[in-house]
Amino acid sequence: MAGPTRITVLISGNGTNLQAVIDAIQDGEITNAEIVRVISNRVKAFGLQRAQKAGIPTLYHNLNKFREQHPACSDDLQSRENYDKALAGLVLADQPDLVVCAGWMHVVSLVFLDSLAAAAVPAINLHPALPGAFNGINAIQRAHQAFLDGTISKTGCMIHYVVADVDAGRPLVIEEVDILQGETCAQLEERMHKVEWRAIVEGVQLAIKNIQHPSKEVTEGTSSK
Repeated sequence: MAGPTRITVLISGNGTNLQAVIDAIQDGEITNAEIVRVISNRVKAFGLQRAQKAGIPTLYHNLNKFREQHPACSDDLQSRENYDKALAGLVLADQPDLVVCAGWMHVVSLVFLDSLAAAAVPAINLHPALPGAFNGINAIQRAHQAFLDGTISKTGCMIHYVVADVDAGRPLVIEEVDILQGETCAQLEERMHKVEWRAIVEGVQLAIKNIQHPSKEVTEGTSSK
């Protein structure tokens, strides 16, 4: 691969995980890489401002526009597939080597994933739970409730490759986090975010290594925090 690894980041919210990647690239912790664009599905996502402050091009991709094109549809499937097809086109127009979902609150379809696969562009995602534990939304809250119910003693986060099944792709990084007695859900969430920032930097760096050296593909072992 000639030149730095080109990364597109997908976000939906505050963008603290995006900021961790921006800082790691600027500090040299993630080597020979650049973020070529940040795309959000929410116009007020603060992460867009973080990207703009760092001089990174941004784009807002609105799902409602695609819903309005199919008002008579009995379900959302056609709108979402059209949205994902357009999203793939926007992403691939920048010729990225890697897509990073960093707080991207939209389940992508095979339309999107197949387009990326055809261009040999992998996508990775941060999910705030251990593999197979709390797939989908509200993972931290569900883990905290499970702790209160006495069914688990720890949770964690992972960076995994994106596949059609939600949060079910092969993990690159797994970080375990003990849940503390008397800890509120908000306190657990605050500690988890700090682990996520470290994990996403490790995951991006490992994904880059796997792109550059596919015959020596590596993953990170599980660690406890």
